[in-house]
Amino acid sequence: MGDPIMLLLSGCFFLCLLLALFKFLHRFWWTPVYMQNLLGSRGIEGPSYKFIHGNNKEILEMRNEALTKPLGLSDDILPRVLPHVYTWKNKYGKNYLSWRGGQPQLAITELELIKEVLNNRDKAYQKAPPPFYIKKLMGNGLATSVGERWIRHRKLINHAFQGECLKKMIPEMIVSVEMMLRSWKLQQGKEIEVFEEFRLLTSDIISRTAFGSSYLEGKNIFDMTKTYSDIIRRNVFKIRLPGISEIWKTSDETEADKLLSLMRSSVMRIIKKREEKVKLGDRDDFGNDFLGLLLQAYYDVDENKRILVQDLIDECKTFYISGQETSNSLISWTVLLLAIHTDWQDKAREEVIKFFGHQNPHPNDLSKLNTITMIINEALRLYPPALVFVRKCEREVRLGKMILPANLHLFISNLVVHRDPVIWGDDAHLFKPERFSEGVAKATNNNVSAYFPFGIGPRTCVGFNFATMVAKVVLTMILQRYRFTLSPAYVHSPVLNSLLVPQHGIQVILHSLQSEENPS
Repeated sequence: MGDPIMLLLSGCFFLCLLLALFKFLHRFWWTPVYMQNLLGSRGIEGPSYKFIHGNNKEILEMRNEALTKPLGLSDDILPRVLPHVYTWKNKYGKNYLSWRGGQPQLAITELELIKEVLNNRDKAYQKAPPPFYIKKLMGNGLATSVGERWIRHRKLINHAFQGECLKKMIPEMIVSVEMMLRSWKLQQGKEIEVFEEFRLLTSDIISRTAFGSSYLEGKNIFDMTKTYSDIIRRNVFKIRLPGISEIWKTSDETEADKLLSLMRSSVMRIIKKREEKVKLGDRDDFGNDFLGLLLQAYYDVDENKRILVQDLIDECKTFYISGQETSNSLISWTVLLLAIHTDWQDKAREEVIKFFGHQNPHPNDLSKLNTITMIINEALRLYPPALVFVRKCEREVRLGKMILPANLHLFISNLVVHRDPVIWGDDAHLFKPERFSEGVAKATNNNVSAYFPFGIGPRTCVGFNFATMVAKVVLTMILQRYRFTLSPAYVHSPVLNSLLVPQHGIQVILHSLQSEENPS
């Protein structure tokens, strides 16, 4: 009896092994060879595919080498932040083929092609699946979902960051900034590392405005997110092998699972607290903030509109993470640019005093801050938080003169387009907010799609208005109280870690405006 069973088990094992080998060879040998020959025959060149790793090792070597080179205070950061894009674009042309492991990736830098892909009018270009650890973190939140789920969630969440809903958040933003500024009183005349300061600030703003809580309640989530980001960085160029990855967990994957479990528990506590307040009659409804709108959808009487509990958790995690990191990046780079270009800092301060004096900003007047809007637009042009947008060809398509096969990934970076001298002029690498004095259309020679710090088309970042509003409130309140100059200790070190961040922080010196009366 034992022998037939053993033979059957051995046969099953051998079949599974054969299937795993087939999948492995198909992914890392047959598909790359076929794709490279196919696209090469169509005139699309690029660095040659290396077995299993693709071009990952080359990209990592170029990145590590670029990070060792001093940059000075130049805003020409493309060779440091995306050295492989800079190198291969110059070598192979505006559109070239490269490899992330066994996945073919066509880099596109021509604006007309970028517009076609991101606008996606023919529904041919879906958002590409995110890397393994990012997918685990975000789940099926708005940033990673596609299809009908994404459409329903986008419509729901979009409401939280428009018009009156956004204005209602401003008083809570002001409370958060006031708390930070009180802690700064002891730092006058001293060096302060603002990237970390703004990380804590934006965490508190997210907690207050979107979840009706405080930073302390969301602190575990933000701290765990920071740890999880380290795991993402360590694994960004590592290849997951089919079969092996499913049955054997690395130490990073085990740690990631623990963090995700703890994050889920923290998010659920915040959700339950809001639910309890409604049940006990402490509030009449779930509210109109981000969490309130999600809970309304969770309890919707119409089953077709209702979201699942996992959707609720994923959307909360997504906004806790992406909302905080995007806002922090934007404010930090803007403060750096104003610390370097103190003439523009003075112009911005004059405008703030003109509209608000020494009072806290009024929601209705923030839109009148033209100088600060110009400065923010230019900061986003030079240092956009999100640098890379990846789409997937759902079917064979014609893009410009190219015929592209299904399942090809398309790599797009706004950093390349934002520095194109054909669009922006020979001073494209310089900080010149005046280029936006008559709006984006004039700045881009009526090529508004050339400016996309938060993407373009249907998948433009839903938190774009939120991030810029946070930046206006924060900058306004800082400018009323302080001048700030660049610390001699600052080393210009932009690096791409999911978003664009300063590798060694941003150090500035605070100078109190003692001749001015402190704002109330």
